[in-house]
Amino acid sequence: MCRLVSLLALLLPLGAFAQSSPDLNAILTRLDTLERENRALTEEIKQLREQLAALQAKPGQSVQEQLDVQKQRIEEQAQTKVEASQKFPIRLSGALLANAYMNSKQSGGFVYPTFAAATGTHRDGLQLRQTIIGLEFNGPHVAGNGAVSGNVYMDFFSGTTPLGQTMRLRTGHIEIAWKDQNILAGIEKPIFNPREPSSLAQVGVSPMTGAGNLWLWVPQVRLEQDFSFGWRSGLRARMGVIETQEVGPYDTPTVTFNVERARPGLEGRFELFHNFDDDRRIEIATGFHESTTHAAGFSIPSDVWSLDWFMNPWKRVELTGAFYDGENVANLGTGLINQGYAVFRSISWPIGSAGGWGQFTIHTLPRLDAHIFFGDQQYATRYLGKGDQERNIEFGANLYFRIAPNVILAPEFSQIRSRYIGQSILRNNHYDLALAYLF
Repeated sequence: MCRLVSLLALLLPLGAFAQSSPDLNAILTRLDTLERENRALTEEIKQLREQLAALQAKPGQSVQEQLDVQKQRIEEQAQTKVEASQKFPIRLSGALLANAYMNSKQSGGFVYPTFAAATGTHRDGLQLRQTIIGLEFNGPHVAGNGAVSGNVYMDFFSGTTPLGQTMRLRTGHIEIAWKDQNILAGIEKPIFNPREPSSLAQVGVSPMTGAGNLWLWVPQVRLEQDFSFGWRSGLRARMGVIETQEVGPYDTPTVTFNVERARPGLEGRFELFHNFDDDRRIEIATGFHESTTHAAGFSIPSDVWSLDWFMNPWKRVELTGAFYDGENVANLGTGLINQGYAVFRSISWPIGSAGGWGQFTIHTLPRLDAHIFFGDQQYATRYLGKGDQERNIEFGANLYFRIAPNVILAPEFSQIRSRYIGQSILRNNHYDLALAYLF
């Protein structure tokens, strides 16, 4: 462009006899305009290159990975289409999960023990029983512009023999959601304790079972209301009625009794949240559970207070956990240790318990996450006897390595330490290598 301007500058005097002064001014104006447009175009190209480089360097899936996933989904949708009789779309989801595992000799004979036992042998093997199959649907809109949705998830964990791959229902619900409210009916985790540690080794029951996580999936109906304190902060209130799954007392040497196997309970959870930006937030919630166990003519209270949290003060770091304190918690999922309440002759009493778990997550690389976890659950020893469990601790770590957008390889190590009254501490080590295909 500059060479063209110089050439014209040399030729213009020679053409003075052929061109008038107004024509010369028009040519110079046009050249100046073209020069400015050229500079603007060069700047736009530079900005586009910078945006593309930033997008490729962003943690998570690369542009090519996102294109691969979208291509795969398009091809899958072109091959099959699932819909309900009312023409609502239904999506198949879940995980094909294979676990290669090894336990030390105090596993009690379980694949993934929730406590260390005095009996048992070294056990190792390979299983697919924790494979999950789910169906998700989105239904019509209802009055008030509410959206209907739901899901159901199943696995093969109920079999008792090595090849007993019997399918069972895990969780499922139907939900109607409006802008700030929703109502849900189904089988889910307790309302006061919705959070989960991250593990592909312990999926048949929730991770940290017996070590601070009260997880048992229960039938429930609940209402939720959101309150906004600006566009970054708010309160999420959740209340509902559940159906407990009652168990017998931990020790009954002198009493014959009947237990009412299902009882109504009241639960609630109130969560305060704040979003610092698109990548960082904090959530802190408190909750409660109240119900009454009916056994041998007695009414034994089951009361729990809880606190749970999620924090990611930095983009690549997450802190998650939960704590509870209460009594008679065996009906909420405490592993195979049944120490909820005791009945002796003409008296009964709930057994106190406290516990919790925490997890530290690091998003180290776009395809690699590291989780470190710890859990602790204790029982009041006043009404327990020699040989009863008074404390259960579990700690460990795992890695989630995405070898493909929907394939995860996850090695995990964990140790359980169980302390029994009048006995030494028992330990069990668990080693697991999980391969999950997400669909």
